[in-house]
Amino acid sequence: MEFDSPRDEDLIVPQDGFDVLLDPKSVIYLRGVVLDFQSGLNGRGFQFNNPNASNTCGCGESFAV
Repeated sequence: MEFDSPRDEDLIVPQDGFDVLLDPKSVIYLRGVVLDFQSGLNGRGFQFNNPNASNTCGCGESFAV
């Protein structure tokens, strides 16, 4: 995840006053994903909830579909 400028092939999704840019190859993996920000005692940062993931690693950064 990073700040970037849109490319011609990007899917642009307006969300809460800013645009989310998705490259075409990532769209199939991100369908249905919910991005949330947590700031509790167990950690702080962005968390992805992917209902399509059949398997995830312990750190939550990689998954299989």
